[in-house]
Amino acid sequence: MSNDEEHSGERAEPATVPAGDPDTLTEAGELLRALAAPVRIAIVLQLRAGERCVHELVDALAVAQPLISQHLRVLKTAGVVRGRRNGREVVYRLVDEHLAHIVVDAVAHAEEDSEDDNPSTVTAS
Repeated sequence: MSNDEEHSGERAEPATVPAGDPDTLTEAGELLRALAAPVRIAIVLQLRAGERCVHELVDALAVAQPLISQHLRVLKTAGVVRGRRNGREVVYRLVDEHLAHIVVDAVAHAEEDSEDDNPSTVTAS
């Protein structure tokens, strides 16, 4: 039984998924690559709660400002975040909620896997 079947309790029907346009698949790959760093995942999770400026992200994540700025640049280039100037600061926000869902689902999946691997979380049937 697959993980999906274990979680849903039902046997999933095979999905009919189009092969996808090569340009679209390339773009999706670039997006996933942009989200692949732990600091960028943490930034997306912070921005999911609302707009943040760089110093707020530095404080929340305990990461040096130049590193936060570098990761924000990657996310901005990939179209994950947008920035707008507010006086001397730039305030960042997620482009859309779909991106947050990708990250939240990945984190939830990782947490499920770590719980499955931890014998103390296994319950007797």
